[in-house]
Amino acid sequence: MPKKINIKGEIIPNDYKWIYDLFDIENTSPGDVEKALKEANGEDIEVIINSPGGDVFSGSEIYTLLKEYKGKSVGKIVGIAASAASVIAMGVDKLYISPTAEIMIHNVQSQARGDYRDFEHEAGVLKDYNSTIANAYLLKTGMSKEELLDLMDNETWLTPQQALEKGFVDEIMFNDGKIRLTASIKQSTLPINVINKMRSLKVKGLLNLKDNQEPNDNPPDSQQGKEADILLAKLILLKLKGEIDNE
Repeated sequence: MPKKINIKGEIIPNDYKWIYDLFDIENTSPGDVEKALKEANGEDIEVIINSPGGDVFSGSEIYTLLKEYKGKSVGKIVGIAASAASVIAMGVDKLYISPTAEIMIHNVQSQARGDYRDFEHEAGVLKDYNSTIANAYLLKTGMSKEELLDLMDNETWLTPQQALEKGFVDEIMFNDGKIRLTASIKQSTLPINVINKMRSLKVKGLLNLKDNQEPNDNPPDSQQGKEADILLAKLILLKLKGEIDNE
């Protein structure tokens, strides 16, 4: 029986994980996948994918981990493989897609500040990384780089049949000729100022976290303190979200 590895929720860096876990936001980090692959120890794995994407560098790291894995890997897109998650999906040996799922590919996005030179520089960086990301699709589909970059420019949503025709997947699950479409998704990545604020509070000790203790640790003698910390953190998040909405 192959070991199942979930790629679900936001794709995030390892050092964001404790914050997402604190607020019970589904997520996958490179550390999660690396740990699961070590436990699989070369045995067959089944990668279950349902993710709107997230951090592009974390997605690249997970893709590389899957490509380097010595055992046999099968992937199943059961909901959505969008953005960074679509790159991750390209890392398995054989990829299946549910008849009610989709793949979405688009250009890399970022934020920039500064004068015209900074924005011109950032545009070049983004174009270069689009080309790098397209390599994952190229290796899987055999399509030309130009075709893939054009699909990314146009934020392309691929139905199961389209994904199969273009070579993004190897097979449609339960294929009886009646292919259905999925609904669109709403990405809920935590804003970077929320991440930074939570880190600042942790450093200042306002969450009462001990050294090397994450918020989801549950020592028996500190349950009330932990619950108070979580309540405080959630109140802070609500305040931050209000500030964001008012900007």
